[in-house]
Formats: sequence, structure tokens, C-alpha cells
Amino acid sequence: MRIAIIAYDKISPFMLSTPLAVFGEPFVGNRHEVMICGETQRVAAIGGLSIDIPYPLSQADDAEVVILPGWRHVDEAIPVAIIDVIRRAAMRGAMVAGLCLGAFALAEAGLLDGRRATTHWSRLDVFQSRYPHIQIDKGAIFVDEGMILTSAGIASAMDCCLHILARLSGSTEANRVARHLVVPVQRGGGQPQVIERPTAASSAERRVAKMLDDLLVDPTGNPTLDELAQRTGMSRRSLSRYIRAHTGDSLGAWLRRARVALAQDLFLKGADGLDQIAGVSGFSDAKSLRHAFRMETGMTPKQWQTRHRLS
Repeated sequence: MRIAIIAYDKISPFMLSTPLAVFGEPFVGNRHEVMICGETQRVAAIGGLSIDIPYPLSQADDAEVVILPGWRHVDEAIPVAIIDVIRRAAMRGAMVAGLCLGAFALAEAGLLDGRRATTHWSRLDVFQSRYPHIQIDKGAIFVDEGMILTSAGIASAMDCCLHILARLSGSTEANRVARHLVVPVQRGGGQPQVIERPTAASSAERRVAKMLDDLLVDPTGNPTLDELAQRTGMSRRSLSRYIRAHTGDSLGAWLRRARVALAQDLFLKGADGLDQIAGVSGFSDAKSLRHAFRMETGMTPKQWQTRHRLS
């Protein structure tokens, strides 16, 4: 899969490295051809850095996935050349993602009219007033509209890229990369952009993270909150608080999402038979699987397969 990441003058090195960390590192199992494309052969990044750009912007016309990682400022015009590349990508059926303020470029290209979208929480009001035909999701950390995706801030850009990797290579690969990067396993896009979290380095959070990793490996069990609290040496109330801080959701909602992710991975690998897939991924039956899919994706499993499997 050819993935074009668009660079520009005064880009944040962190924003540029976010999609590179997910798609371009050598530990990514399903090798993708990653191309950094720009209008010039070298850009001046913030912090006094200079970055050589190996591919011209036109090279993005050959990519199946085009990603714009952020933009300098909402009041600074985005070059027409970048907007045209994004528009052409969408017209030929490529996946297009605008990370953080990169959503403004997708809006300028007309790709978000009538669609759900998000951007950084501090610029949502500007986004709404400038593009009234977009359905702004003010709480989402990223929004997946099929072949058009937008995300909130930098950390959310990582979530969005991992989500894209799950679509390209399956949830197992995306979760493996997340663990390698030492970031939380895939968070759903509907989680709040701003939540209070306990101290990340606390022993309690490490115990909760390990417990969630164990559940992710095998989400077919049905442990109660009391059982998990005993396992982690925490009170039920404290465990609930830490789970919500770590995942942005309740145990039940997160476990449902983990099971849906496992089912998605099975679908992408060619598994068939809803009842069998339901059992392997932790659902009681096909009806429960369909219900969970609608809650998480707004689609039936069949609709999701049709929409999300890329050739």
C-alpha cells in the first residue's frame, strides 16, 4: 500500500513523525511504501530544523492513502497545490486523512460538506463558522467517514493513524504497533478530546494497562468488575476510574470495542460465518455481534466489510 504524507514549510516535526511512527518504522509487519511529499525538496520545520523531502508533491497522485499532518495556523491559507492533491486523491477513490488542523485543508477541498468531521478542540468554533455545511463532532478524537478521516490534536492523530493501520492491515497488527510504541491500544474515535487522567507512571495505572492488555489478547471471557478489582488489588470504584481514564470508557464499552476489533480483524483475514466469528471474538451469538457492530460503527458487519476492505 502506497501512503503519501504531505510535508510543508514550518511543519511540526512531531506531527510529521506521527504517521511515520505508525506506517514507516521497520517493525511494522505489513510493509507499506511511505512517501514524504512536498512542494520543495527541503522544508524548514519548527525548532530550527531542516527536513529533506524525497518526493515531489505530485508523487501523492500515485498513493492509495494521502495524509496531511496538521497545518501551521487556521488563519494562514493552505497552498492551492496541497488542496488540489487532496481533492484529486478523493476523486480517484484514495483514502484521505486530515490530522489536527489538516482537517481545514479537507474542508477547503470540499471533501467534508455534509460529512461528520473534527479538528483540534481549540479551533472547533472557527471550523464550524467557516464551514457551516460540515457536521462538526466536537467530542470525537477522530472521525472515520469511510475514505475521509479527520482527527483532533497530536495524540489523537496517533489514534487516527492506528485506526487507519487497522483498516489496512487488521486490528491485530495495529494493536501490535501500538504496544511497540508504548501507547494505549486502539481507542475509539468517539472518545472525548479532553479527559482527566491519573498519573501515567503510577503503579495502579500500570496494573490496569496490563489487565487491559490481557483482556485484549483474549476478550472472550466475561470477568466481572469485582473479579478484576481483586486481580489488580484495587477497589471497584478505583478500578472503574482508572479504566475510564486509560480508555475513555467503561469496562463494558471498552470490552465491546475490543471484541468488535477482533471480529474486524477476522473479517479482513477472510473468515466467514457470523456465528463462528461471534464465538471467537467473545460474543454470545451473531445477533450480539451485529448489535455491537451497529453501536461501534453504525453499520452491519456486511456493510463494514464492503466499506472498509481496501483492494
